[in-house]
Amino acid sequence: MIDATRIDTRRTRGRLTVLLTALLTALATIVISGPLIAVADDWYQPPVPLPAGEPGDIIKTREVNAGPPSARAMARAWQVMYRSTDALGEANAVTGTLVVPRAGDPGSMPLIGMGPGTHGPAARCAPSRMIDKGAFYEQATLNDMLQRGYAVLVTDYEGYHPDPATTYMVGRSMGAALINGVRAAQRFPEAGLSDLAPVLFRGYSQGGGAAMWAGQMQPDYAPTLNLVGVAGGGVPANLAAVALPLNGEPGFGVMFYALLGQDHAYPELSLAPFVNQAGMAALQAMQEDMCVLELLQGFAGITLDDLTDINPLNAERFNRIAENQLGDQPIAVPVYLYHEQQDSLVAYGQAQTLRDDYCALGVDVTWQSHDTGGDTGVIRHLNLVYHGNEGVNAFIEQRLAGQLPASHCFP
Repeated sequence: MIDATRIDTRRTRGRLTVLLTALLTALATIVISGPLIAVADDWYQPPVPLPAGEPGDIIKTREVNAGPPSARAMARAWQVMYRSTDALGEANAVTGTLVVPRAGDPGSMPLIGMGPGTHGPAARCAPSRMIDKGAFYEQATLNDMLQRGYAVLVTDYEGYHPDPATTYMVGRSMGAALINGVRAAQRFPEAGLSDLAPVLFRGYSQGGGAAMWAGQMQPDYAPTLNLVGVAGGGVPANLAAVALPLNGEPGFGVMFYALLGQDHAYPELSLAPFVNQAGMAALQAMQEDMCVLELLQGFAGITLDDLTDINPLNAERFNRIAENQLGDQPIAVPVYLYHEQQDSLVAYGQAQTLRDDYCALGVDVTWQSHDTGGDTGVIRHLNLVYHGNEGVNAFIEQRLAGQLPASHCFP
């Protein structure tokens, strides 16, 4: 049991006591109830060793729900485990959901690789679980694509298995997961999709980052993919510019989660030597049973000083943060970028910089800024999950028609 009274008196004891109480209550609930962890069923456990194969090869599948009744009426869905690669280029297994409209010819359907937004570190948070339960917070976006006759692969990203080790906001892991999810969808015989069909990557927030990483990686990593466009909103392109302003703010939980994601991706990084008792309890609770809502609510206003005895932002970590910055490689197809002007969760300025960097590299960029309204910058960020859908749909339709959208890159 953690004694909150022993925490350094220089810190805000009241706030930490509330945090520790919440974390310990969550942990006690997990220990007593059991079924919370049991929800991480064995299907999500990758085989050891991985079967031989190439990135995008299917390891196993099972048919599931495409979402709530409205989605199930429109489409069939399968959870898919497939080979991918991690941030260091090593083979791994990733899960996701393939959703295919019931109407129309699958052989002629476009295929959208969708990177979902932040879901959280616990096994129960996997997007594929949320889709199957009818609790996917981007279901409206998914339904919209199904209604338009698109097949959709929604990746879970790396690490959603019974002992979760998600590599949150690690670019090459996310990009590979999205690319190889599309490859797996094309190689799944029961779906009947064509490997010649046009492909687009799209996503918002974490998913926007994944879409851009997939776009940057595609020419070298998957050159035969018929990629025709990439769309991303609320893109966290510069992790330092995004994360550091969240210290002590409502979005601190996702900042701390990103540090944990780096630990899972890179063997030389570990928060353990830096955190105090509160930090250790936070890490344990996060991985045991926290999804994005708990991260935003439970850690609002917390700082790194509250959870660490030594600042973990050392040279090794900053090197990896720099390695995960978007915009130093071109995307070979047109790009649609959009962002909320008052976003306090993913800074607006760094998204403008990404636009300018891509323009300087010769990328055809369509840029759309939004003012969605809302009481806080976090609410505005969440609002754009839905408000940005119309622009993305128009971009996708243009690309599928072979049209070049208006570029906002100027000499």
